[in-house]
Amino acid sequence: MENDFLRARRRQVLSRLSSRLRRGPDDVSLILPYDEVIAALGFRGERYAGLQTISLAAVVGTVDSRRDFDRRFRPTSARVRERWERLALAQRRGEPIPPIDVYQVGDLYFVKDGHHRVSIALAARQRTIDAYVTQVLTDVPAQGIRGRRDLVMKSYQRIFAERVPLPEAAYAELTCADPWSYAELGENVEAWGFRYMQAERTYLSREQIARQWFAGEFTPVVRMLRAADLIGSGTDAEAYMRVASQRYRLMRTHEWNDEVIERLRREVR
Repeated sequence: MENDFLRARRRQVLSRLSSRLRRGPDDVSLILPYDEVIAALGFRGERYAGLQTISLAAVVGTVDSRRDFDRRFRPTSARVRERWERLALAQRRGEPIPPIDVYQVGDLYFVKDGHHRVSIALAARQRTIDAYVTQVLTDVPAQGIRGRRDLVMKSYQRIFAERVPLPEAAYAELTCADPWSYAELGENVEAWGFRYMQAERTYLSREQIARQWFAGEFTPVVRMLRAADLIGSGTDAEAYMRVASQRYRLMRTHEWNDEVIERLRREVR
């Protein structure tokens, strides 16, 4: 058991050293904190899903404020050694080991109770573990989270979704590489909505403005930009913001037509 712990500890040190030598991102090996993930994604609710067999590869985070393990649940210090070795010995003797307790966020699992058991199972090269699962629903999906730096993007996406409430499928077309672009796009939609209500002499909710903008502004404009070969190498949303600002700067108009598109094509190129 002593050798097993030391081996797991050595793997953690070597992994950290290898990442530093490769000049990889600092946060890749850090365990994901549940509270930071939920703050970025937005908490919508939870439900108990019962006892399940889950993949250890999907256990990436913790509810614990202490950081005794890395992303792969390798010990980060000798502080957990005594308990780690005691539990590993009990497991080897065939003593019953209770299931761990986790929160499930998307396809990711965060340990509430059972950090040492997860670490021992991974050190023994197990692929699954029994767990009591509580599923957590969030405003923004957890898909794409690889490290803590991805939480910045998720946070901006969540704020954008609050400002521009749309059906889930629409957000797949509103992607940006830069997190700050979501803030700029949100301001663009709100400004468009203000002008729309003035022109129509009516009041609309955020949901109504968002749907009107997506169907009557964004979708047809992107279609025109694509026909004029003005999308470029970025996303549809990035192309829309780029030419929308150019259009107003050059022509002082919020209208879209073939003449505007043609002039934008000449100016942008």
